Amino acid sequence: MLWIKALHIVFVASWFAGLFYLPRIFVNLAMVPPGSVAERARLLLMGRKLYRFMSLLAFPAVALGLWLWLGYGIGMGPGNGWMHAKLLIVVLLIGYHLWCGKLLRDLEGSKALRGHVWFRWFNEAPVLMLLAAVILVVVKPF
Repeated sequence: MLWIKALHIVFVASWFAGLFYLPRIFVNLAMVPPGSVAERARLLLMGRKLYRFMSLLAFPAVALGLWLWLGYGIGMGPGNGWMHAKLLIVVLLIGYHLWCGKLLRDLEGSKALRGHVWFRWFNEAPVLMLLAAVILVVVKPF
């Protein structure tokens, strides 16, 4: 079980690295001056590659978490409300991940999106979700 837990932590940390950085690429894309075709193309290429890579990392992160939960019974039984809250955060993170993919596709299609300030705030969501998940897992407040 400890090997599964260790691998889960590694894949979650790696997935979060992408969740932290891809929205930062969106900030940079929103700030590209009109006519800077090469800069925009470079940032979109970086975004596509990062999204593909972080998607590959998300699968084992979620699968190993499910293995710990269902296979070893971690967080099951009475007094484990923290696990339900953590699972909600995982669902929100998957939604955030998919939303990032949609935003990337919209940016590739040159759709007029939001400004760099909105993307800066959007970039804070995974930080807050990570903080909540770690507190739930470590402190187990309920």
